[in-house]
Amino acid sequence: MTDHVFYRNLKKQYKEVSHGEGIYLYDTDGNRYIDAASGAAVSNLGHAHPKVIRAMEEQARKVAFSHLSRWTSPAIRELASLTATLAPGTLNKLYLVSGGSEATESALKMARQYYLERDGAASPKHRIISRWKSFHGNTIGALSMTGDKRRQKYMPLLLDFPHIPQCYCYRCPFSCQPETCGVECAHALETAIKEAGPENVAAFIAETVVGAACGALVPHRDYFKIIRQICDRYDILYIDDEVMAGFGRTGRIFAIDEWDVIPDLICAAKGMSAGYSPLGGVIAKDKIYDTFKNGSGSFVHGHTYGGNPLSAAVAAAVVKVLIEEDLAANARTVGAYLLQNLREKLLPFAYVGDVRGIGLMQGVELIKNKATKEPFPAGAGIAEKLTITLMKHGVIVYPGTGNADGENGDQFLLAPPLILTHSQADELADRMVAAFAEFEAVAKTYQ
Repeated sequence: MTDHVFYRNLKKQYKEVSHGEGIYLYDTDGNRYIDAASGAAVSNLGHAHPKVIRAMEEQARKVAFSHLSRWTSPAIRELASLTATLAPGTLNKLYLVSGGSEATESALKMARQYYLERDGAASPKHRIISRWKSFHGNTIGALSMTGDKRRQKYMPLLLDFPHIPQCYCYRCPFSCQPETCGVECAHALETAIKEAGPENVAAFIAETVVGAACGALVPHRDYFKIIRQICDRYDILYIDDEVMAGFGRTGRIFAIDEWDVIPDLICAAKGMSAGYSPLGGVIAKDKIYDTFKNGSGSFVHGHTYGGNPLSAAVAAAVVKVLIEEDLAANARTVGAYLLQNLREKLLPFAYVGDVRGIGLMQGVELIKNKATKEPFPAGAGIAEKLTITLMKHGVIVYPGTGNADGENGDQFLLAPPLILTHSQADELADRMVAAFAEFEAVAKTYQ
């Protein structure tokens, strides 16, 4: 049979998925895999959850689509209310879109228009500061804010946005040690604001826990407190990108709660609907919403599927399960257990440099030289090769490259469903250890 699909990687052979159940996926050959990446940190409830499937069917029988420019619905109102009860501070208003890239792009536009509404058409505030070695999505605006190698081919198309160093303790750009760290990576924001001119800067965006670009980087305990203070000092919005980390993955409903900081906007997607239907959103503070409402009354932006009732009903069901089953707490306890297990069993391998994370958002960094932290060369394709070996052992992970210096460096993200049990965490760790032992001979050929 001729395959007419335009795949991302045209030189790769793709296995065909048959079905999923809980934390497992099955291919059409009957093989079972632990979905240790939840696709891409998406399937937070695992696969085939009966309550979500029931909600999907019930809503589809009512109405699957209505355009948000003309209609509201009980489903989107319920989802917005649930989200408002969970979000920190006065982040009480939900703007719905179809996914993560749309969410960050919408936040970019919302930040720009907020200052136009507040200060008038002459406001110069438009630039968004972000971080290197970050990922905020694949649309042009989102890619302009992104700081990893995926932006390189599209540089002529991108907006001129400043970037600051990443909060990367294993490869600290300021050569700091944890015990003497002055959180210079956070203070770098103030320098960037001054260089760009505070009057030109609308917002700073950051992933709470860095996902695909670096594999679960967890910031210093004071990092976001300093960021919040700097943003307030210069009248700049703080956009919290929780597309990956939000809705329970890190052991909190929103990861930023771990740092006891309240952002101005939160971008969400992935776990918000747990992969059962495409959905994303921007959660805004009341002050931002009120500025729009008391100004022009219109956000000049929109996407066709934003706020469609089927996706909203699915997401509402997902959030209810998240709360009822206390899955954030499960992510916290089982995640800590898994992380300790992986550190004990994987760090002894000569090609493993770091095992890090929080909750069920964890990363493993692969290195050529443990003492110097020298990365494998990009051409070796270590992350992809190890991913294939892990798949042979029934484990699916989310690989990434370029984390060390923008070109070289290998890591992968672990983000299993939040329903993971202690025994399943043991199974995952054992399978990973077996795969890493098999891969050791391959790694040595590049060391």
